[in-house]
Amino acid sequence: MRKDTICVQGAYKPKNGEPRVIPIVQSTTFKYDSSQEMGDLFDLKKSGYFYSRLQNPTCDLAAAKIAMLEGGVAGMLTSSGQAANFYAVFNIASAGDHVVSSAAIYGGTFNLFNVTMRKLGIDFTFVSPTASEEEIQAAIQPNTKCIFGETISNPSLDIMDIETFAKVAHKNGIPLIIDNTFATPINCRPFEFGCDIVTHSTTKYMEGHASTIGGAIVDSGKFDWEQNDKFPGLTTPDESYHGLTYTKDFGEAAYITKATAQLMRDLGSIPAANNAWLLNLGLETLHLRMPRHCENAKKVAEYLKNNEKITWVKCAMLDDDSQHEIAMKYMPNGTCGVVSFGIKGGREAATVFMDSLKLAAIVTHVADARTCCLHPASTTHRQLTDKELEECGVTPDLLRFSCGIEDADDIIEDIQQALDKI
Repeated sequence: MRKDTICVQGAYKPKNGEPRVIPIVQSTTFKYDSSQEMGDLFDLKKSGYFYSRLQNPTCDLAAAKIAMLEGGVAGMLTSSGQAANFYAVFNIASAGDHVVSSAAIYGGTFNLFNVTMRKLGIDFTFVSPTASEEEIQAAIQPNTKCIFGETISNPSLDIMDIETFAKVAHKNGIPLIIDNTFATPINCRPFEFGCDIVTHSTTKYMEGHASTIGGAIVDSGKFDWEQNDKFPGLTTPDESYHGLTYTKDFGEAAYITKATAQLMRDLGSIPAANNAWLLNLGLETLHLRMPRHCENAKKVAEYLKNNEKITWVKCAMLDDDSQHEIAMKYMPNGTCGVVSFGIKGGREAATVFMDSLKLAAIVTHVADARTCCLHPASTTHRQLTDKELEECGVTPDLLRFSCGIEDADDIIEDIQQALDKI
Protein backbone atom coordinates (compact mmCIF):
# COMPACT_ATOMS: atom_id res chain seq x y z
CA MET A 1 0.00 0.00 0.00
CA ARG A 2 1.39 3.41 -1.01
CA LYS A 3 1.72 6.32 1.39
CA ASP A 4 -1.21 8.29 -0.05
CA THR A 5 -3.54 5.34 0.46
CA ILE A 6 -2.12 4.60 3.92
CA CYS A 7 -2.97 8.17 4.96
CA VAL A 8 -6.61 7.59 4.07
CA GLN A 9 -7.19 3.92 4.83
CA GLY A 10 -4.15 2.57 6.68
CA ALA A 11 -4.46 0.36 9.79
CA TYR A 12 -8.26 0.38 10.23
CA LYS A 13 -10.25 -2.20 8.26
CA PRO A 14 -13.92 -2.10 9.25
CA LYS A 15 -15.81 -5.37 9.06
CA ASN A 16 -19.36 -5.87 7.92
CA GLY A 17 -21.67 -3.45 9.68
CA GLU A 18 -18.86 -1.64 11.54
CA PRO A 19 -18.20 2.13 11.44
CA ARG A 20 -16.47 3.41 8.29
CA VAL A 21 -14.47 5.86 10.43
CA ILE A 22 -12.39 4.61 13.35
CA PRO A 23 -14.52 4.64 16.51
CA ILE A 24 -13.67 6.74 19.55
CA VAL A 25 -13.32 4.24 22.39
CA GLN A 26 -13.86 6.67 25.26
CA SER A 27 -13.44 4.14 28.04
CA THR A 28 -10.83 3.75 30.75
CA THR A 29 -11.46 0.06 31.25
CA PHE A 30 -12.37 -3.13 29.37
CA LYS A 31 -14.46 -6.04 30.69
CA TYR A 32 -13.42 -9.69 30.76
CA ASP A 33 -15.30 -12.79 31.85
CA SER A 34 -12.54 -14.37 33.91
CA SER A 35 -9.90 -13.20 36.38
CA GLN A 36 -7.37 -15.52 34.71
CA GLU A 37 -7.75 -13.75 31.39
CA MET A 38 -7.30 -10.38 33.09
CA GLY A 39 -4.21 -11.67 34.89
CA ASP A 40 -2.71 -12.89 31.61
CA LEU A 41 -3.17 -9.41 30.17
CA PHE A 42 -1.39 -7.82 33.13
CA ASP A 43 1.46 -10.31 32.74
CA LEU A 44 1.70 -9.55 29.00
CA LYS A 45 0.99 -13.21 28.26
CA LYS A 46 -1.97 -12.20 26.13
CA SER A 47 -2.55 -9.25 23.81
CA GLY A 48 -5.57 -7.06 24.49
CA TYR A 49 -6.95 -4.06 26.28
CA PHE A 50 -7.56 -3.69 29.97
CA TYR A 51 -6.73 -0.08 30.92
CA SER A 52 -6.39 2.93 28.62
CA ARG A 53 -3.29 4.23 30.39
CA LEU A 54 -1.39 1.49 28.59
CA GLN A 55 -3.36 0.94 25.42
CA ASN A 56 -6.56 2.11 23.80
CA PRO A 57 -8.02 0.89 20.48
CA THR A 58 -8.45 4.38 19.00
CA CYS A 59 -4.90 5.37 19.95
CA ASP A 60 -3.48 2.11 18.65
CA LEU A 61 -5.11 2.52 15.24
CA ALA A 62 -3.64 6.00 14.79
CA ALA A 63 -0.24 4.75 15.97
CA ALA A 64 -0.40 1.81 13.56
CA LYS A 65 -1.13 4.17 10.65
CA ILE A 66 1.91 6.30 11.52
CA ALA A 67 4.04 3.16 11.79
CA MET A 68 2.86 2.11 8.33
CA LEU A 69 3.68 5.54 6.91
CA GLU A 70 7.20 5.41 8.36
CA GLY A 71 7.74 1.80 7.35
CA GLY A 72 8.19 0.67 10.95
CA VAL A 73 7.17 -2.47 12.77
CA ALA A 74 5.19 -0.83 15.57
CA GLY A 75 4.33 2.53 17.08
CA MET A 76 2.81 4.17 20.14
CA LEU A 77 1.19 7.51 20.82
CA THR A 78 2.03 9.88 23.64
CA SER A 79 0.35 12.98 25.01
CA SER A 80 2.86 15.33 23.34
CA GLY A 81 5.98 15.44 21.21
CA GLN A 82 7.99 16.24 24.33
CA ALA A 83 6.75 13.05 25.95
CA ALA A 84 7.61 11.09 22.81
CA ASN A 85 11.22 12.31 22.80
CA PHE A 86 11.57 11.71 26.54
CA TYR A 87 10.21 8.18 26.33
CA ALA A 88 12.23 7.36 23.22
CA VAL A 89 15.51 8.12 25.00
CA PHE A 90 14.55 7.09 28.55
CA ASN A 91 13.43 3.70 27.26
CA ILE A 92 17.10 2.76 26.76
CA ALA A 93 19.07 5.30 28.85
CA SER A 94 19.07 5.69 32.62
CA ALA A 95 21.18 7.21 35.40
CA GLY A 96 24.87 6.94 34.60
CA ASP A 97 24.33 6.73 30.85
CA HIS A 98 25.24 9.15 28.07
CA VAL A 99 23.54 10.36 24.88
CA VAL A 100 24.91 12.19 21.85
CA SER A 101 22.48 14.70 20.35
CA SER A 102 22.45 17.18 17.54
CA ALA A 103 22.68 20.69 18.95
CA ALA A 104 20.23 21.98 16.35
CA ILE A 105 16.98 20.73 17.86
CA TYR A 106 13.77 22.28 19.17
CA GLY A 107 14.43 24.45 22.22
CA GLY A 108 12.06 22.46 24.41
CA THR A 109 13.86 19.23 23.52
CA PHE A 110 17.24 20.84 24.13
CA ASN A 111 16.10 21.94 27.58
CA LEU A 112 14.63 18.48 28.27
CA PHE A 113 18.01 16.93 27.52
CA ASN A 114 20.34 19.58 28.87
CA VAL A 115 18.49 20.31 32.13
CA THR A 116 15.73 17.89 33.11
CA MET A 117 17.25 14.59 32.00
CA ARG A 118 20.61 15.58 33.46
CA LYS A 119 18.78 15.72 36.80
CA LEU A 120 17.89 12.06 36.20
CA GLY A 121 21.59 11.29 35.86
CA ILE A 122 21.77 11.06 32.06
CA ASP A 123 24.60 13.05 30.47
CA PHE A 124 24.44 14.64 27.00
CA THR A 125 26.99 15.81 24.45
CA PHE A 126 25.77 18.08 21.65
CA VAL A 127 27.26 18.13 18.16
CA SER A 128 26.49 19.90 14.90
CA PRO A 129 23.84 18.27 12.64
CA THR A 130 26.42 18.52 9.86
CA ALA A 131 29.23 17.00 11.95
CA SER A 132 31.68 14.65 10.25
CA GLU A 133 32.05 10.98 11.18
CA GLU A 134 35.17 11.85 13.13
CA GLU A 135 33.43 14.61 15.09
CA ILE A 136 30.47 12.39 15.96
CA GLN A 137 32.78 9.53 16.95
CA ALA A 138 34.75 11.87 19.24
CA ALA A 139 31.54 12.55 21.17
CA ILE A 140 30.81 8.84 21.74
CA GLN A 141 31.61 7.46 25.20
CA PRO A 142 31.64 3.85 26.50
CA ASN A 143 28.28 4.51 28.20
CA THR A 144 26.61 6.19 25.19
CA LYS A 145 23.21 4.60 24.58
CA CYS A 146 21.96 6.41 21.46
CA ILE A 147 22.32 9.32 19.08
CA PHE A 148 19.44 11.78 18.66
CA GLY A 149 18.65 14.41 16.03
CA GLU A 150 15.97 16.05 13.91
CA THR A 151 15.47 15.48 10.20
CA ILE A 152 14.93 19.22 9.81
CA SER A 153 15.80 21.22 12.89
CA ASN A 154 13.27 23.56 14.46
CA PRO A 155 13.69 26.51 13.85
CA SER A 156 17.15 26.73 12.24
CA LEU A 157 16.09 24.31 9.44
CA ASP A 158 19.42 22.47 9.43
CA ILE A 159 19.17 19.11 7.69
CA MET A 160 20.73 16.14 9.42
CA ASP A 161 23.00 13.87 7.43
CA ILE A 162 21.11 10.76 8.50
CA GLU A 163 23.40 8.23 6.84
CA THR A 164 26.52 9.67 8.49
CA PHE A 165 24.99 9.65 11.96
CA ALA A 166 23.54 6.17 11.42
CA LYS A 167 26.94 4.84 10.33
CA VAL A 168 28.62 6.09 13.50
CA ALA A 169 25.77 4.90 15.72
CA HIS A 170 25.82 1.38 14.31
CA LYS A 171 29.62 1.23 14.40
CA ASN A 172 29.28 1.72 18.16
CA GLY A 173 26.36 -0.68 18.59
CA ILE A 174 23.79 1.98 19.46
CA PRO A 175 20.59 3.17 17.73
CA LEU A 176 19.91 6.43 15.92
CA ILE A 177 16.72 8.21 17.03
CA ILE A 178 15.35 10.95 14.75
CA ASP A 179 12.54 13.41 15.31
CA ASN A 180 10.86 13.51 11.90
CA THR A 181 8.22 16.12 12.77
CA PHE A 182 8.97 18.75 10.13
CA ALA A 183 9.59 16.43 7.20
CA THR A 184 6.87 13.88 8.04
CA PRO A 185 7.04 10.46 6.33
CA ILE A 186 5.48 12.08 3.26
CA ASN A 187 8.76 13.87 2.52
CA CYS A 188 11.30 11.65 4.31
CA ARG A 189 11.36 8.16 5.81
CA PRO A 190 14.48 8.06 8.00
CA PHE A 191 14.37 4.25 8.31
CA GLU A 192 15.36 4.05 4.65
CA PHE A 193 18.65 5.81 5.49
CA GLY A 194 19.66 3.79 8.56
CA CYS A 195 17.65 5.39 11.36
CA ASP A 196 16.32 2.96 13.99
CA ILE A 197 13.63 4.88 15.91
CA VAL A 198 11.51 7.82 14.78
CA THR A 199 9.60 10.30 16.92
CA HIS A 200 7.00 12.92 16.06
CA SER A 201 5.22 15.84 17.53
CA THR A 202 1.92 14.91 15.96
CA THR A 203 0.72 18.36 17.08
CA LYS A 204 2.32 19.73 13.93
CA TYR A 205 1.77 18.63 10.32
CA MET A 206 0.31 15.23 11.15
CA GLU A 207 -2.75 16.59 12.95
CA GLY A 208 -2.38 19.72 10.88
CA HIS A 209 -5.07 22.01 12.26
CA ALA A 210 -3.82 23.14 15.69
CA SER A 211 -6.64 21.18 17.29
CA THR A 212 -4.85 18.71 19.53
CA ILE A 213 -1.46 18.03 21.09
CA GLY A 214 0.22 14.65 20.72
CA GLY A 215 3.35 12.67 20.00
CA ALA A 216 4.38 9.35 18.50
CA ILE A 217 7.26 6.88 18.59
CA VAL A 218 7.87 4.38 15.79
CA ASP A 219 10.31 1.47 15.93
CA SER A 220 11.91 0.18 12.73
CA GLY A 221 12.23 -3.26 14.31
CA LYS A 222 15.65 -3.61 12.67
CA PHE A 223 18.05 -2.76 15.49
CA ASP A 224 19.73 -5.73 17.19
CA TRP A 225 19.40 -5.00 20.91
CA GLU A 226 21.24 -8.22 21.79
CA GLN A 227 24.46 -7.46 19.89
CA ASN A 228 26.07 -6.14 23.12
CA ASP A 229 25.32 -5.63 26.81
CA LYS A 230 24.34 -1.96 26.51
CA PHE A 231 20.58 -2.49 26.82
CA PRO A 232 19.85 -4.69 29.85
CA GLY A 233 16.34 -3.21 30.15
CA LEU A 234 15.48 -4.98 26.92
CA THR A 235 17.70 -8.06 27.06
CA THR A 236 17.48 -9.14 30.71
CA PRO A 237 14.42 -10.16 32.77
CA ASP A 238 12.03 -7.39 33.87
CA GLU A 239 11.09 -8.30 37.42
CA SER A 240 8.14 -5.90 37.32
CA TYR A 241 6.63 -8.33 34.80
CA HIS A 242 7.59 -11.58 36.51
CA GLY A 243 10.90 -11.85 34.74
CA LEU A 244 9.91 -11.64 31.06
CA THR A 245 12.60 -10.50 28.66
CA TYR A 246 11.41 -8.10 25.98
CA THR A 247 13.76 -9.20 23.20
CA LYS A 248 13.00 -12.86 23.84
CA ASP A 249 9.25 -12.54 24.30
CA PHE A 250 8.43 -9.81 21.76
CA GLY A 251 11.15 -10.01 19.12
CA GLU A 252 11.27 -7.05 16.76
CA ALA A 253 8.57 -5.26 18.80
CA ALA A 254 10.67 -5.38 21.99
CA TYR A 255 11.46 -1.66 22.16
CA ILE A 256 7.88 -0.43 21.67
CA THR A 257 6.48 -3.09 23.99
CA LYS A 258 8.82 -1.98 26.77
CA ALA A 259 7.98 1.69 26.19
CA THR A 260 4.27 0.91 26.35
CA ALA A 261 4.19 -1.68 29.11
CA GLN A 262 6.79 -0.11 31.38
CA LEU A 263 7.13 3.64 30.75
CA MET A 264 3.52 4.36 29.92
CA ARG A 265 2.47 2.17 32.84
CA ASP A 266 4.62 4.14 35.27
CA LEU A 267 4.57 7.67 33.80
CA GLY A 268 1.22 7.75 32.04
CA SER A 269 1.69 10.38 29.32
CA ILE A 270 -1.24 9.08 27.32
CA PRO A 271 -3.26 10.80 24.62
CA ALA A 272 -7.03 10.90 25.00
CA ALA A 273 -8.95 8.72 22.58
CA ASN A 274 -10.61 11.81 21.12
CA ASN A 275 -7.18 13.35 20.47
CA ALA A 276 -6.09 10.21 18.64
CA TRP A 277 -9.28 10.40 16.56
CA LEU A 278 -8.50 14.01 15.60
CA LEU A 279 -4.95 12.99 14.75
CA ASN A 280 -6.20 10.24 12.46
CA LEU A 281 -8.50 12.74 10.77
CA GLY A 282 -5.50 14.96 10.09
CA LEU A 283 -3.45 12.06 8.77
CA GLU A 284 -6.08 11.41 6.11
CA THR A 285 -5.06 14.62 4.29
CA LEU A 286 -1.36 14.74 5.20
CA HIS A 287 -0.30 13.60 1.71
CA LEU A 288 -2.33 16.44 0.18
CA ARG A 289 -1.24 19.17 2.58
CA MET A 290 2.51 18.62 2.63
CA PRO A 291 3.09 19.39 -1.08
CA ARG A 292 1.08 22.61 -0.69
CA HIS A 293 3.04 23.61 2.42
CA CYS A 294 6.29 23.07 0.54
CA GLU A 295 5.08 24.87 -2.59
CA ASN A 296 4.04 27.91 -0.55
CA ALA A 297 7.26 27.92 1.46
CA LYS A 298 9.40 27.89 -1.68
CA LYS A 299 7.43 30.78 -3.21
CA VAL A 300 7.70 32.79 0.01
CA ALA A 301 11.43 32.06 0.29
CA GLU A 302 12.02 33.17 -3.32
CA TYR A 303 10.13 36.40 -2.64
CA LEU A 304 12.04 37.09 0.59
CA LYS A 305 15.41 36.40 -1.03
CA ASN A 306 14.79 39.24 -3.45
CA ASN A 307 13.46 41.72 -0.87
CA GLU A 308 15.90 44.47 0.13
CA LYS A 309 14.64 44.51 3.74
CA ILE A 310 15.58 40.85 4.27
CA THR A 311 19.17 40.08 5.29
CA TRP A 312 19.13 36.31 4.88
CA VAL A 313 16.76 33.45 4.06
CA LYS A 314 16.96 29.79 5.05
CA CYS A 315 15.03 27.31 2.91
CA ALA A 316 16.76 24.21 1.57
CA MET A 317 14.36 24.01 -1.37
CA LEU A 318 16.10 27.05 -2.90
CA ASP A 319 18.69 26.04 -5.47
CA ASP A 320 21.35 28.29 -3.95
CA ASP A 321 20.76 27.27 -0.32
CA SER A 322 23.84 25.80 1.34
CA GLN A 323 21.91 22.62 2.19
CA HIS A 324 20.03 22.19 -1.07
CA GLU A 325 22.13 19.21 -2.14
CA ILE A 326 21.61 17.24 1.07
CA ALA A 327 17.92 18.22 1.06
CA MET A 328 17.52 16.71 -2.39
CA LYS A 329 19.23 13.53 -1.18
CA TYR A 330 16.84 12.94 1.70
CA MET A 331 13.77 14.95 0.63
CA PRO A 332 13.67 15.27 -3.16
CA ASN A 333 9.97 16.17 -3.18
CA GLY A 334 10.26 19.01 -0.69
CA THR A 335 11.33 19.68 2.88
CA CYS A 336 8.61 21.44 4.87
CA GLY A 337 6.52 24.60 4.95
CA VAL A 338 8.77 26.55 7.33
CA VAL A 339 11.08 29.36 6.23
CA SER A 340 13.55 31.13 8.52
CA PHE A 341 14.81 34.61 7.75
CA GLY A 342 16.28 37.79 9.20
CA ILE A 343 15.12 41.40 8.81
CA LYS A 344 17.30 44.52 8.56
CA GLY A 345 17.05 46.33 11.87
CA GLY A 346 17.28 43.21 14.02
CA ARG A 347 14.88 42.41 16.84
CA GLU A 348 13.21 45.86 16.84
CA ALA A 349 12.34 45.64 13.14
CA ALA A 350 11.24 42.03 13.59
CA THR A 351 8.81 43.12 16.30
CA VAL A 352 7.26 45.78 14.06
CA PHE A 353 6.99 43.27 11.24
CA MET A 354 5.29 40.62 13.33
CA ASP A 355 2.89 43.07 14.94
CA SER A 356 1.87 44.27 11.47
CA LEU A 357 0.95 40.87 10.06
CA LYS A 358 -2.75 40.37 9.33
CA LEU A 359 -3.15 36.97 7.66
CA ALA A 360 -0.23 35.33 9.46
CA ALA A 361 -0.70 35.02 13.21
CA ILE A 362 1.81 35.30 16.05
CA VAL A 363 1.35 31.99 17.84
CA THR A 364 3.47 29.53 19.80
CA HIS A 365 2.97 26.95 17.17
CA VAL A 366 4.23 25.88 13.77
CA ALA A 367 3.37 23.56 10.92
CA ASP A 368 -0.39 23.65 10.60
CA ALA A 369 -2.87 24.69 7.93
CA ARG A 370 -2.74 28.38 8.91
CA THR A 371 0.24 30.62 8.31
CA CYS A 372 1.96 31.78 11.48
CA CYS A 373 5.14 33.51 12.62
CA LEU A 374 7.30 33.52 15.75
CA HIS A 375 10.53 35.00 17.10
CA PRO A 376 12.16 31.89 18.67
CA ALA A 377 14.91 33.65 20.63
CA SER A 378 12.34 35.45 22.77
CA THR A 379 9.75 32.65 22.91
CA THR A 380 10.32 28.93 22.26
CA HIS A 381 14.07 29.20 22.90
CA ARG A 382 14.13 31.97 25.50
CA GLN A 383 15.28 29.55 28.23
CA LEU A 384 18.59 29.03 26.40
CA THR A 385 21.74 31.03 26.97
CA ASP A 386 23.31 33.06 24.15
CA LYS A 387 25.91 30.32 23.70
CA GLU A 388 23.23 27.63 23.55
CA LEU A 389 21.23 29.70 21.08
CA GLU A 390 24.31 29.95 18.88
CA GLU A 391 24.82 26.17 19.08
CA CYS A 392 21.19 25.63 18.08
CA GLY A 393 21.55 27.96 15.12
CA VAL A 394 19.04 30.44 16.55
CA THR A 395 20.27 33.98 15.92
CA PRO A 396 18.66 36.98 17.67
CA ASP A 397 17.17 38.18 14.37
CA LEU A 398 15.77 34.80 13.26
CA LEU A 399 12.07 34.72 12.43
CA ARG A 400 10.34 31.37 11.97
CA PHE A 401 7.65 31.70 9.33
CA SER A 402 5.37 28.70 8.88
CA CYS A 403 3.53 28.78 5.57
CA GLY A 404 0.03 27.34 5.71
CA ILE A 405 -2.06 26.05 2.85
CA GLU A 406 -3.64 29.37 1.91
CA ASP A 407 -2.99 30.99 -1.47
CA ALA A 408 0.72 31.82 -1.66
CA ASP A 409 0.03 35.24 -3.17
CA ASP A 410 -2.08 36.20 -0.17
CA ILE A 411 0.72 35.14 2.18
CA ILE A 412 3.26 37.17 0.21
CA GLU A 413 1.00 40.23 0.13
CA ASP A 414 0.65 40.01 3.91
CA ILE A 415 4.42 39.85 4.31
CA GLN A 416 4.89 42.83 2.00
CA GLN A 417 2.41 45.06 3.80
CA ALA A 418 4.07 44.19 7.11
CA LEU A 419 7.53 44.96 5.72
CA ASP A 420 6.19 48.29 4.46
CA LYS A 421 5.56 49.25 8.11
CA ILE A 422 9.26 49.02 8.97
